[in-house]
Amino acid sequence: MKKGIILLAILAIVSTKLNAQLGNVSEKAKLSSTAAQFDVNSLTSGIMGKLSSALALTAAQKPKVASVITEYLSQKAQFIAKQKTSPAEYTQRQMGIFQGVKSKLAGILVKKQMNKFLGLKPVTNDPANVLSQLFF
Repeated sequence: MKKGIILLAILAIVSTKLNAQLGNVSEKAKLSSTAAQFDVNSLTSGIMGKLSSALALTAAQKPKVASVITEYLSQKAQFIAKQKTSPAEYTQRQMGIFQGVKSKLAGILVKKQMNKFLGLKPVTNDPANVLSQLFF
């Protein structure tokens, strides 16, 4: 009888730990899939393709703008998972770092280019539009 109770207790503990580990694995898998969809280098390349032509960036401006965009996307990648788990926190953090992008770009772009940049913001967060990753 005592062996049976001990065996049941051990099974209960093992079962609980196994479920906790499986939960952690599924959470990590979700985060990994989100991170896999957020490739900073390819997004920077796509965004720069759109910005270079739309803003008529000079040869001197292109690497500076690319650096600002890469830095922004790298920061955003650190909390992109919050977009689904905590939308309010995600929005707050994204808006904070985007303000930094605007400040840095204001020092690189001329006023006309900056106004045009702000006008490129998509109306909604459209995954098909690479600029959505910049503005949303």
